Amino acid sequence: MTSSPLNALAARLESVEALDGPGRTAGRTVRGVIPDGAPKDVLSGAWLGHAVHPILTDIPIGMWTSSVLLDWIGGEGSRTASDRLIVVGVLAAGATFATGWSDWADAEQRDPAVRRTGLVHAAANATATALMIGSIRARKRGARRRGKLLSLAGSAALSAGGWLGGHLSYTLGAGVTASPPAAGTQATASASSA
Repeated sequence: MTSSPLNALAARLESVEALDGPGRTAGRTVRGVIPDGAPKDVLSGAWLGHAVHPILTDIPIGMWTSSVLLDWIGGEGSRTASDRLIVVGVLAAGATFATGWSDWADAEQRDPAVRRTGLVHAAANATATALMIGSIRARKRGARRRGKLLSLAGSAALSAGGWLGGHLSYTLGAGVTASPPAAGTQATASASSA
């Protein structure tokens, strides 16, 4: 994997110790709210065989990206569809947040870099969601241009949050659990060779 200025920025973020206090508090809170057993299994994806959070992220990302495209190139006839896409994305964000916080609360205990990056990832995505809610409110009041600009800003925040989410998974290994190979088989690749 090649290095980029974004990787350097992520490395700096991972070293911000000031995020540890709020991160530990948030982690304890999430672990206290989500009990072990069925609730945790549902949110973690135990029933699916892998994490649910990455799958769910596609819904708000897809809805909001489609809405922004309709806003700027779809014409007046696409207004209702654009508004509905934002609403569906906001509704899906709830489940997406719950699964992400659940996964993060487990991993943050073991890795300060995950704790710090995950907290900023969540903040970026919460900002995106708040901007999308603001966009819907503006549209309902008839301030369509303001609504379009808010959703565009929300997409920018979502992009930052999405990049950090990829960094959490692909660079830091958060939410990735390796199970041993089945009896009689041999692992053919290692994380270090990827």
